[in-house]
Amino acid sequence: MLFPILLAIPAVAGPLPDPLPSPLEAGWQGEEVCELLSENAQLRTLRCTFPPGAGHERHFHAPHWGYAVEGATNRITDANGVREVTTATGGTWWSDGTAWHETLNIGDTTGVFIIVEPKAVRAGN
Repeated sequence: MLFPILLAIPAVAGPLPDPLPSPLEAGWQGEEVCELLSENAQLRTLRCTFPPGAGHERHFHAPHWGYAVEGATNRITDANGVREVTTATGGTWWSDGTAWHETLNIGDTTGVFIIVEPKAVRAGN
């Protein structure tokens, strides 16, 4: 019965920092967790790695497509509360963007995720 109670707890303990960092800028306990793989006028691609017990401090996401190179189980906290999400190796997702969230790898495997952020491109470019 503890899990339903956790969902009812407000996720924000205080005001959000302004501005929030992007996933590339946000880290975990002073360490980088994402690296820039490629960036051009159309896309930015990141690889984010989370060993067991590591997380990703509060940050925002632009719209993006994701791919789990190595799946993991994460505790995600956002404006909707706290939930546990297991992403299988090879899993993909699309996000229209996230105002803010933070994550913690609560599993026993290292999660490795590719994030591809499309950039706004005008027709003819």
